[in-house]
Order: sequence, then structure tokens, then C-alpha cells
Amino acid sequence: MPTPDSRVAFVSGERLPGWVERFAASHGSVAAEEVDGGLQLSAADGAVALLQPPWPADGRPGSGRDAVARMASLAAQSRTLGLVLVRRGGYSVAVVRDGAALAAKTGTRHIPSRTAAGGWSQQRFARRRANQADALVEAVAEHAVRIFSEHRIEYLVPGGDRALAEQVLGEPALKRYAALTRLPFLDVPDPRAPVLKRAAADACSVRIVVTDPPA
Repeated sequence: MPTPDSRVAFVSGERLPGWVERFAASHGSVAAEEVDGGLQLSAADGAVALLQPPWPADGRPGSGRDAVARMASLAAQSRTLGLVLVRRGGYSVAVVRDGAALAAKTGTRHIPSRTAAGGWSQQRFARRRANQADALVEAVAEHAVRIFSEHRIEYLVPGGDRALAEQVLGEPALKRYAALTRLPFLDVPDPRAPVLKRAAADACSVRIVVTDPPA
């Protein structure tokens, strides 16, 4: 998990060896240690980079002479993902492969986040807001089923608002996908076409959490 002293980068498999070389050039010699689900690079100046593959090997490990090459190879494989991005201002659902959306649906909604005045007005506002959220969740789930059904989805990638994304993935309409592995959550703003494009690329990239050296 990122901390206040760290930042996150997404790097495609083909660019990963070059990224590691630049990291070493900036921070000094690097020691690599395989950790649970990833690879930790510790540099001479105290900087640390935690590399996490976009998906598990699942019997299809990457190949290469070292851990970085193997992770790059794994990340370069073609896997088919079901992407569900939802926030109060909109949604995107897509089938993603090789860093791009093969099929997608993006729409806008608005669920107000502020509460109204107290009393009955506030209660009516809260009920209306809850109803709007329920309608959004149901609509996104229906779009996801329609988009996903034409493809063999291997993994699910949620993003946006965690609570809303969990509600969407828990909808009965998506029951057939409930057993699929969920990949790391994507923190994205209100889904629009550019946000979807970026999220599709990030979902298929190595996630790198970089912690800078102590001051």
C-alpha cells in the first residue's frame, strides 16, 4: 500500500527493464528480493521500489534470466480482464486486453454528496440519494453483463469508488463472475473516455510503489 512518502507508477511489461535500469542509475546499486506477490528493489541510497505484476502467474509464469525479466514477461502476456469503474458521477465497464478496451460502455450519472437541511427534508434527500445509488449500481451491473458476455473474462478489475464498485460486483446479475480473481483496485476519478483509456493500460501494467530515500 502506498504511504504519504511513496508514489505509484504503472509500467508496461516491455518498458519494465528500462525503468529498473533508470531506477538503479538514479539511486545506486539495487538488490532484488522476491516477496509475496511481487519483487522488492532496495537501492544503495535507501530508495525502495515494490513491483507487483498485473495478474498472478496461474500456471503461466514469465520467462527470463532474472526476476525483473520474468515479471516483464508475465506482464506482457495477453489476459482478458473485466473492468468496472464506478463513481457517483459516472461509470465505465469494459473488456480489456493488451492494455486496451476491446468493448466498453461509459455513461454519466450524478448522485449528490451533500446532505440537505435537517428534518423531513433531510430524510427525503437521503432516501432519494440512496435510490439513485441503487439505480446506478443496477445499471452498471447490467451493462457489465452485456459487455462481458461476449468474451472469456479471466479477472475482474474494480475501480473508482470502492463501496459502489463492491456493490456492482455483488449484484445478482454478475453472479457468474463472482468466483473470478479480483485484481488490485484502481483509484480513478469520474470515469470518462480518457480515464477508461488510462485505466485499461494501467490494469495490464506492473504496479510500482516507490518510496524515496530518507531525507
